[in-house]
Amino acid sequence: MTDPKRPVRAPDAGPEAGTPYRQELARTLELRHLLVFGMIFMVPIAPWAVYGFVARESFGMVPLVYAVGIVAMLFTALSYKQLSAEFPIAGSVYSYVQRGLNPYVGFIAGWMILADYLLIPALIYAFSASWLHGLLPGVPPFLWVLGFVVFNTAINILGIRLQSHANFVLLLTELAALGVFVALAIDFVFVRGHGAGGWSLAPFYQPQHLDWSFVATATSIAALSFLGFDAISTLAEETREPRKAIGNATVLSLLLLGGIFIGETYLAALVHPEYTTLDAKLGFFEIGREVGGPVLYLAMILVNVIAAGVANALAAQSAIARILYSMGRDRVLPGAGFLARVHPRWKTPVNATLLVAVLSILLALAVPEEALLKLVNFGALTAFMLLNVTVFVYFYIKRRRHRQVFRYVLFPLLGLLVVAFVWSGFDRITFLTGGTWLVIGIALGAARRERLAPLELP
Repeated sequence: MTDPKRPVRAPDAGPEAGTPYRQELARTLELRHLLVFGMIFMVPIAPWAVYGFVARESFGMVPLVYAVGIVAMLFTALSYKQLSAEFPIAGSVYSYVQRGLNPYVGFIAGWMILADYLLIPALIYAFSASWLHGLLPGVPPFLWVLGFVVFNTAINILGIRLQSHANFVLLLTELAALGVFVALAIDFVFVRGHGAGGWSLAPFYQPQHLDWSFVATATSIAALSFLGFDAISTLAEETREPRKAIGNATVLSLLLLGGIFIGETYLAALVHPEYTTLDAKLGFFEIGREVGGPVLYLAMILVNVIAAGVANALAAQSAIARILYSMGRDRVLPGAGFLARVHPRWKTPVNATLLVAVLSILLALAVPEEALLKLVNFGALTAFMLLNVTVFVYFYIKRRRHRQVFRYVLFPLLGLLVVAFVWSGFDRITFLTGGTWLVIGIALGAARRERLAPLELP
């Protein structure tokens, strides 16, 4: 007799589908779509918003910080690659840890990544609304938040193909703006001889500042700057070849964005070597004004708002809706039936998407931005630690793949150590808020423990 508390294996599920669930979402995405999604989530122009702060913390060696970031997060990206090939399911780290390590621990991993993905849209909307309010003080911030949420929610509900098309347009917009800055910066430094006047190693190497304290600071900043590459795994059940494409896109997007971050921040450092004179919040935009005047300054701010409030938030809302859909489908969250509903025409998790929209509005307007940021980072890094442990336990201990020591022991161990190092550096308030969320998840998981055993993969 079928247990009514457990999801039922669908008749059309099988090895060709790669999951034990009925195929409800539309499998239309390929590697290029996943790459664009990952790049949109991490934002090619992300350094624009934080350059002034990072420059002060790193003595102007911002490109070095991003180079450290590639190395620091690559090991966790490789862990995602291994597990996405083994478990091609929309639940991301929730599904991976649930099946590879333990169902209860998997629920905790999913609960912690919820703290990341669920709060990211709200955080982005709050930042974007504050930027636009600075440009147009007569428009209340809540109207900007509402406008962003309605636009992004409509695109997310109307189908993954529409979202992928929107992602291409948004990515091209960001890259075009970045291209203009790069061309003007090259002319400013190498043709007109301003700024550093030419090539310089200072943005990468200042021996008087390179010590373990700097490495610790750089690793903490860089690791947090790359959060988002993992969201690609939430699209596994909308991808045509998820076992191969998800992992490849995860690693490639990290490397591509890392290269772009290094290139643009290196040029910025050459344009304005005196980093101490930059405003912490508007540093990169001030550099843009140096090379392109007030028109470029304003254009860069507007493009940054589009990149965050539309492109980044669009991807974030899509990712968290699929996490909620996956956990709802497994009936491990309250209101599971509501969360698991897929729109019959557009094949998207409509209720989960709408729930994220409502929560984003409430959180963006009611919770301070600093509190949102701290809980986002705490949740993501906690889930990453569990993910790296899962690679070792599942492949090396359970599957006995003892010959592949680098892939299943060394790399996940390095990923775990890097993430744990950054995680240990959170302040007391972050541990208090993040720890409270964790305790709630532990209690909720214990109360629903009989529902946590996953269906077996075909």
